[in-house]
Amino acid sequence: MDMQEIIALIKKTKTFVENRERAGHVRTKGRADYVTQVDTDIQSFLARELVRLAPEIQFLGEEEGLHEMTTDTYWILDPIDGTTNLIHDYQHSVVSLGLYDKGEITAGIVYDPFREDVYHAQKGKGSFLNGEPIHVSQAASLNETIVSIGTSPYNRELTEENFRRFQRVFENSQDIRRTGSAALDLAYVACGRTGGFFEPLLSPWDFAAGMLLVTEAGGRVTDFAGNPVSVLKKGSVIASNAAVHEQLRRLL
Repeated sequence: MDMQEIIALIKKTKTFVENRERAGHVRTKGRADYVTQVDTDIQSFLARELVRLAPEIQFLGEEEGLHEMTTDTYWILDPIDGTTNLIHDYQHSVVSLGLYDKGEITAGIVYDPFREDVYHAQKGKGSFLNGEPIHVSQAASLNETIVSIGTSPYNRELTEENFRRFQRVFENSQDIRRTGSAALDLAYVACGRTGGFFEPLLSPWDFAAGMLLVTEAGGRVTDFAGNPVSVLKKGSVIASNAAVHEQLRRLL
């Protein structure tokens, strides 16, 4: 697989993201869960082009939902991670693409079209931002770093416990942040802008690419119980620079 060819393809989605008229065509999937015409346009475009580049690799996109795959190698796409942000022109939305191959994520790309930032990683080859190597934060404890939070807005039954978690993390770190895009939050952990990120319920397309960015940048990704994260189902995610991982996990 030619990573630069895949990156060049993903960067072509910028024109879709810039179309504010298409971003205004909104369909509600559930509470606080939306899809715009931009989401569906990008998914259709990348599904078609990825099949052209690698016809042997199947495709799983958010707008199709989780379903049984008939192969052990496939792309996992979130065409817009941060759809609510896009609707409001709150410019923190990214395109996230991971490659699942025989039980693990072997490649990941997170593209921020607003800043023209491309984060990418391949298994065993490190993580990069715009072609330059990146590494997780050097913070030795939570009180030396900031932590990104995810509110799981589709699952409001989790609100009370979530906000207790946020308070505990806030009290033990320098501060907390909320971008509204898990893939972007994971990219920020990978490049050391934050020391950690957590969210209690995410889908594979939210974290598939980002988790590889973090681990290849020297970080750690687990679920809230400390177990490896499964990219085949929804679940909790903690990502960190590794040094603060257990301290963060205990607070959750």
